[in-house]
Amino acid sequence: MKRENSDKLYSKAKTLFPGGVNSPVRAFKSVKGDPIFIDRGNGSRIWDVDGNEYIDFCCSWGPLILGHNNENVRKQIVSTLEKGTSFGAPTELENELGDLIISNNRFIEKIRFVNSGTEAVMSAIRLARGYTGKNKILKFEGCYHGHMDALLVSAGSGLVTLGNSSSAGIPEAYVNETLVAPLNNREAVEAAIKEHGHDLACIIIEPIPANNGLLIQDVDYLKFLRKITKENDVLLIFDEVISGFRVGFEGAAGLYNIEPDILTYGKIIGGGLPVGAYASSKEIMAQIAPDGPVYQAGTLSGNPVAMSAGIATLKECLKPNFYSDLDKKTKRFVEQIVEGIDVEKGFHIQQIGSIYWLAFSSDRVTKASEIEADKMRFFKKLYEIVLENGIYMGPSGYEVGFVSEAHSEDDLTQAAQVLNNAITQALDNEE
Repeated sequence: MKRENSDKLYSKAKTLFPGGVNSPVRAFKSVKGDPIFIDRGNGSRIWDVDGNEYIDFCCSWGPLILGHNNENVRKQIVSTLEKGTSFGAPTELENELGDLIISNNRFIEKIRFVNSGTEAVMSAIRLARGYTGKNKILKFEGCYHGHMDALLVSAGSGLVTLGNSSSAGIPEAYVNETLVAPLNNREAVEAAIKEHGHDLACIIIEPIPANNGLLIQDVDYLKFLRKITKENDVLLIFDEVISGFRVGFEGAAGLYNIEPDILTYGKIIGGGLPVGAYASSKEIMAQIAPDGPVYQAGTLSGNPVAMSAGIATLKECLKPNFYSDLDKKTKRFVEQIVEGIDVEKGFHIQQIGSIYWLAFSSDRVTKASEIEADKMRFFKKLYEIVLENGIYMGPSGYEVGFVSEAHSEDDLTQAAQVLNNAITQALDNEE
């Protein structure tokens, strides 16, 4: 495939932006070559600036559950744009999207819109601290919650440790308020609560960890977290920026029938435009300004154009059998990819709903520590093959893939054949 125009744009971009990109993973550092610049998208497909066509399984990293340039979403955006782009004042569209979400979610009573998943999590953490009067938080190794200082940490060498900064520019004092535990480990959580429970405001987890592989947790473990947090007056936050509205309208909370204290959302909630949200009970949300002392604000929060995109998207998601059909479609896709591949060669696919992950392991992976970094060489090899054959995925073996409503059976069959061949070649070349 031609790359001339993308290469020219990337050369220019490197003079403008750090690494030539505005988000690190776009730089293709984990795979061969330079990033592809996208020109347009429609349905299940995208076209780059050189005219190359791809079946897209990145879906803008998850938001595009209806596919690219969905007609209903586009019409709603255009209709709203004709009235203006931003007012910094309440609009009816905020009420409509808020009511649409709350009326179809058993676990929340009030919601606050923000502009990104990171902002939603940052605000939820502040709310948890304000509500409980405690300082420390506990997160899990392998869960990503955006780039806020207190959560951009990794584990030390102990069972449960104070976080080590995983980015320059984070003061040690911030990191010292964050505990990090391994996923799927009850002993670690019990130890953390025993030692720090008196000052532990919350435990935050991706109930379906999907930022560092797809590390699907046992439901019993999530129920254990709900039980132990309630017993010790610690709030439980479900970060559903990825899983929210993706595995079901109520996200993982609904799928597993577990009610956390606070939920955070992003991605799909904005229908392809920048939106995030956090939500909880009336009692907890009463702490948020102007009702309470926990301050949070945003000039573009509840932006009317983004609200209209979210409304149009979530109305489609509420149609009968939307999620069951998407799950069945994804399962068939996964089955086609792995057909004929011997699991003993060290490969399988982890999947839930319309999310899947190519795991270069023979065993189920539930913790970040179980991902062998050396195995990512296989992904690097297959990525070059699939890209040249018109399949676009996130350019890292740690990233998950997404199936949208717009993917047809023909799309999926074609893509599965390409992936099957690429995986086979990557594994066989090692022998």
